[in-house]
Amino acid sequence: MPPAIPLATYRLQLTADFDFDKAAAVVPYLKALGITHLYTSPVMKARKGSTHGYDTVDHSQFSPELGGEAGFARLSAALATHDLGLIIDFVPNHVGVHFADNPWWLDVLEWGPNSPHAVAFDIDWDLLPHRARGGVLLPILGSSYGDALERGEIELRYDSDDGSFSAWYFEHRLPIAPERYGEMLRMIVKEADAAGTEAGQRMLALAARYTGLRRPNRKEAPAFKSELREIGGGADIIARGLGAYRAAKDRPAPTLALHHLLERQHYKLGHWRLASSDINYRRFFDVNGLAGLRVEDPGTFAATHRLVKQLVADGKLQGIRLDHIDGLRDPAQYCQRLRRLVRDAQGPTKPFYTVIEKILCEHERLPHFAGVQGTTGYEWMNVITHVLVDPKGLEALDETWRQVSNRPPRLAPYVKDAKRRVLETLLTSEFTVLTRLLARIANGHYSTRDFSADSLRQALELYVLHFPVYRTYLTTSAPTAHDRKLIDETIARARTEWFAADEGIFDFLRDALTMDLLKPGRPPHSAPRVRRFALKVQQFTGPMMAKSLEDTAFYQFHRLLALNEVGGDPASTGLAISAFHDAMQARAREWPHGMTATATHDTKRGEDARARIAALSEIPGEWTSAVARWKVLNAPHLALRGNLRAPSATFEYMLYQTLLGAWPLEGPDAGFVERIQAYGLKAAREGKEETSWLNPHETYEAGIGDFVAKILDPAQSGEFLEALQILARRVALLGALNSLSQLTLKATLPGVPDFYQGTEFWDLSLVDPDNRRPVDFAARRAALASLETPDWSGLIKAWPDGRLKLAWTRHLLKLRNELAEIFTQGDYRPLQVRGAHADHVIAFARRRGRAAAIVVVGRRFAPFTQAGREWPVLEEFDATVDITGHAATGLAGNELPIAQALRDFPAVVIAARTTGALKPARQRARH
Repeated sequence: MPPAIPLATYRLQLTADFDFDKAAAVVPYLKALGITHLYTSPVMKARKGSTHGYDTVDHSQFSPELGGEAGFARLSAALATHDLGLIIDFVPNHVGVHFADNPWWLDVLEWGPNSPHAVAFDIDWDLLPHRARGGVLLPILGSSYGDALERGEIELRYDSDDGSFSAWYFEHRLPIAPERYGEMLRMIVKEADAAGTEAGQRMLALAARYTGLRRPNRKEAPAFKSELREIGGGADIIARGLGAYRAAKDRPAPTLALHHLLERQHYKLGHWRLASSDINYRRFFDVNGLAGLRVEDPGTFAATHRLVKQLVADGKLQGIRLDHIDGLRDPAQYCQRLRRLVRDAQGPTKPFYTVIEKILCEHERLPHFAGVQGTTGYEWMNVITHVLVDPKGLEALDETWRQVSNRPPRLAPYVKDAKRRVLETLLTSEFTVLTRLLARIANGHYSTRDFSADSLRQALELYVLHFPVYRTYLTTSAPTAHDRKLIDETIARARTEWFAADEGIFDFLRDALTMDLLKPGRPPHSAPRVRRFALKVQQFTGPMMAKSLEDTAFYQFHRLLALNEVGGDPASTGLAISAFHDAMQARAREWPHGMTATATHDTKRGEDARARIAALSEIPGEWTSAVARWKVLNAPHLALRGNLRAPSATFEYMLYQTLLGAWPLEGPDAGFVERIQAYGLKAAREGKEETSWLNPHETYEAGIGDFVAKILDPAQSGEFLEALQILARRVALLGALNSLSQLTLKATLPGVPDFYQGTEFWDLSLVDPDNRRPVDFAARRAALASLETPDWSGLIKAWPDGRLKLAWTRHLLKLRNELAEIFTQGDYRPLQVRGAHADHVIAFARRRGRAAAIVVVGRRFAPFTQAGREWPVLEEFDATVDITGHAATGLAGNELPIAQALRDFPAVVIAARTTGALKPARQRARH
């Protein structure tokens, strides 16, 4: 049996091209590498052709494209054979909608609020403007509704196998409400001139049998459809009669008939651009095709988790990663229910490994959730990066960025501007739902009715602009002291920018957000509305921060791209070793089993590309000089038209960092230019400055593509490419050393190291979809087989081929397996380093009882490599580690000279034992 708490996880991205069977084929390699748990992308049925699996359409079955139940059984058998556990990525927050593949969504479209599945979706049925009946907006049209209608793109069809009618817009199925079938059949029979036929008479009789409001109802509809299906010749009559609804520009009557029919449905069709202002269902961020689930509803929770429960009960699932936990109405309640489900399935005797995708901002602490071991590790990825960069170099890069951007190197103004932009464009509709609800609350009592809707909107906007993290975690009870403090501080900052008369509006907003409005003795307000408002604000601020920070500001603020990572601080000044030790000791006490990631499917660049870019902080002067020269060399390739400059100066600066991070040492292959162009287009649109996804600027985007093509063309930019190659070679060496230090820290710090697919070789990928390219596992398998007895000297000489990283990965994982208790249960003890180069060394011990591991990791290697020109000569390291209280074979005394410890490698892990009296370790693991 694999350990309940993983020693190491390996993430695989499953697709139709890399399914359960191909994953099963990789299992022996993962076992040989030292992995204990396979960690996969979502496995439930997703939209056909999905490249990620997060658009689940049916939680109750395995993805047919991945191999279905039979394919999963084969993967499960392979894992059992090699004693590996399985962790799956699970999506409780949302499902894929539209198209024709989500049975719950289709039922809601057909029956509206009366559908038993309506409770599963977060739909504000009464918010559609200028409409007599409630409905859900479907922003799926590629043109205006009128144009789509008159072009005949919306077509009414009959399913003779089911006896049902649906409107279709290309691949989108839009079920017609059965209560309209009677009127439709009468019109169809008339259009087909079939009233005198037996089939036509039977259809008219069927329609006449169901009179009255809302008939046939849900109970009657199956019989209605069955009888319609059984009418001989009925399908032919319907095929002819549907001409009454065949819209076209020169067919005004059928066009109007179809329009009136569609207006009487439980949905309203609209142009996709309407989503930002009018959408009335909760989405995943601003993705119209992903609708939020209400897993707080017990029935919805049970139905979406039935397969998970079965897998746990069968012993085929040992862990789960919960996607976008901040999207849930009540994450604490959800985690409690999940823990109860797991215990019902497997019993309470052993932990079930559970981690959450939670992005923590700087200095934010993770709340404790039942059964959760920690996060997926973004915060630790950033801690590692911050301790490896050079703070002095960051100061120099501040000035470089100031000159490039003509703005101060402060992130906060970028984030605030981005939030305002997102509020005005991408998430306007969600914000409107909140402001309307707040206005209704205010209007519910005479003491607050004079707060106008416009004033409330402005006050709430200021609150959102100043809210510093992703969300609070209020439940239906009172807020925690931490959440109350966060709300109070945000209200105070919002007040400083309010220039109208206050008259208590911010006090009212604060009391609505904290639900203090419902306290005894207060003027009575609608309790359901206040609770709904407070909890929905929490679900809004997460997407708001994500779209503003990660998906906008990160693509505008380019001072050092290595810091622009999920959960990171691009304006960071680095992390002192002492602060790093403090963070790790706290982690060993509080979250010893959360994941430690250095690359995921969501990171902005590959882990080794990031390590390269981080190395620029070690040579800031040379970097700044190189950029100045490159700008001159590449100036002829800029697109200059009036005030347009493509790319912009800041974008060009970002592009040079990207090239250094991704540059292949063997030289670019045929697809490299296209990859950089694709990245440039995405980065420009995400930045929302000169162009955006909503309003693409074709001329600017073409200018970026041309610029990339020209500067990477040896015929046009030979001098630039030669200079780039020289600096890239040096940065690559410094980056490789950074990467080996990063890898060592990941594998030895408190937590579970997670390895993203393929990253055991150098990972120079860009943001998705670039980081989801196929992995050559055959090459990795063959390389691993050749490294049974590593020749470290030879591997160092050939470091660019990636085998050095692979060998070191296996070496570290072998140690983790051999010293499992130390790394999963041990405490963390900083070790003091003395000497002139002490600041270049991170040293600590992991200890459990008498067993210990001493870890020594180098950083900032530029002084020892002639700024990246040669592998480091570590004999020059003037530093020693105080190992008092530890003993190991080959070590004598209480001091370990760094030159002896590292020799010619940037890191070392030494199995040791403690000496002297034992002190009990104080830590608390989460189960």
